[in-house]
Amino acid sequence: MTQIVYILTNEATPGYVKIGKTMTSLNQRMRELDVTSLPLPFECFYAAHVENCHEVEKLLHDAFADRRTRKSREFFEISPERVASALKLAALEEATLNDDYIDSEARAAITKTRDRRSPFNFAMVDVPNGTTLVHAADNTMTCEVYDSKKVIFEGEVLSLSEAALRVFHRLGKNWKAVSGPDNWVFDNETLDARRCRYDNE
Repeated sequence: MTQIVYILTNEATPGYVKIGKTMTSLNQRMRELDVTSLPLPFECFYAAHVENCHEVEKLLHDAFADRRTRKSREFFEISPERVASALKLAALEEATLNDDYIDSEARAAITKTRDRRSPFNFAMVDVPNGTTLVHAADNTMTCEVYDSKKVIFEGEVLSLSEAALRVFHRLGKNWKAVSGPDNWVFDNETLDARRCRYDNE
């Protein structure tokens, strides 16, 4: 029997994650959650097959209860990396989806929403030059902050997004573009999550 616990993000509600479970197809569950009450679809940050999805979900909800927005909702004001680190302790096998379930129109809307935010720079999140960043999809891949907007990746000065995309290409993803702040991690949170936290504070 399929038992999956998932961690979802939504560009319409930056800074929040949804922690839930499903005993059916995760792809199907993602489609069910794409309802008219939300302008953008959820994105799957991390998901895992577990022994008992009810117990694991409850433990995660209890562990991060102080970050929960409402008791009747599965939303938490927390970086997805922190929740993923806890979920990995119970994971039997990773079940994270790529974004194939998001149609091109919805993907364009997500990208447009991200682009409307002011351009990212390292000063806005207090990350100094020389800082080492880790790629969210492969923690063996790192880059170093070069200046306010660029990083050094394997000896080349690149944008955050270009450096992140090169890693994905090596992982077999034939994507044309990705968001750099969404895919580089500093101090156990993505740069985008860190930006959201700073904005909220």
